[in-house]
Amino acid sequence: MYAIIETGGKQYKVQNGDQIRVEKLDAEIGSTVVFDKVLAAGEGSDIKVGTPYLDGLTVEADVVESGKGDKVIIFKYKAKKDYRKKQGHRQPYTLVEITSVAGVKAEPKKEEPAEEAVEAAEEVAAETEEKPLDKMLKAELVEYAEKNGIEIDAKATKAEILEAINAAK
Repeated sequence: MYAIIETGGKQYKVQNGDQIRVEKLDAEIGSTVVFDKVLAAGEGSDIKVGTPYLDGLTVEADVVESGKGDKVIIFKYKAKKDYRKKQGHRQPYTLVEITSVAGVKAEPKKEEPAEEAVEAAEEVAAETEEKPLDKMLKAELVEYAEKNGIEIDAKATKAEILEAINAAK
């Protein structure tokens, strides 16, 4: 489920677990903020649109950090008049993580077990073995030949190594 909220004069499309930068809010880090200006909410074809806001629907978020954005340089000058003015600006922001959209709480993130990570690494290794011989680098061809017990000269060219491997098959 997603919602479109308004804060700081801007509109944001948010879902549970999203982290968004909004205009600076007067809230402490770790506190919960409630956005009550919900313009629309729903999922798929089941969307509710407010006029202008939906009554009773809120979006809750936790404040992650507050800070200043990247510096924007404002440089003004007038040609041939010796007028130059340089000014910088860093816009303050608050980073929030959405925890609840329209009363639906976010599910806790599940960490991938170590076994699945090992299996994924093995799959990647298997994919590299299935690489066509003509796409392999010379070092990979030498390694492939040694693994399969094919005798080749390591100083030979890639074409000669390919011929030796194809002849041995």
